[in-house]
Amino acid sequence: MPVVSYASVSVSPPLIAIACEPASYTLNLTLSSRAFSLCIVDRSGIRSMERLATKSGRDVEDKLADSGLGHTTGTRLNVPVIDRAEATLECQLHSQRRLGDHILIIGLVKACYASDKFSDFWDFTRYRPVLYTGWRAGMTTLDRC
Repeated sequence: MPVVSYASVSVSPPLIAIACEPASYTLNLTLSSRAFSLCIVDRSGIRSMERLATKSGRDVEDKLADSGLGHTTGTRLNVPVIDRAEATLECQLHSQRRLGDHILIIGLVKACYASDKFSDFWDFTRYRPVLYTGWRAGMTTLDRC
């Protein structure tokens, strides 16, 4: 599921936060399995991200494949990992909390890896992230900003 926002919330222990739509099928799977991956894709995946945002996992057998995204199982946890992700965090569910109209899930990072486009910071001359600007505007990249 594409997420509206994510952030690092602790270095020790390494924790990240993700805001999720409460009705999301993927959120329900995450809460049941108590694990998830955060996969960051570049602009080559923008159409796949739009498909993920508009198609429920309830309606297809493999939402990632249906969206044109190959995937494997994580290196440390039994979570799906997008093959062409520029960066991946494999997380155990640490906690959850409803905040306004979203559920904030906190993940304890168990494994992380990135492409050569990341070396202590993102090289935006080579990496163009997918940016979610609110669904009315769809998704964009740095080239379209």
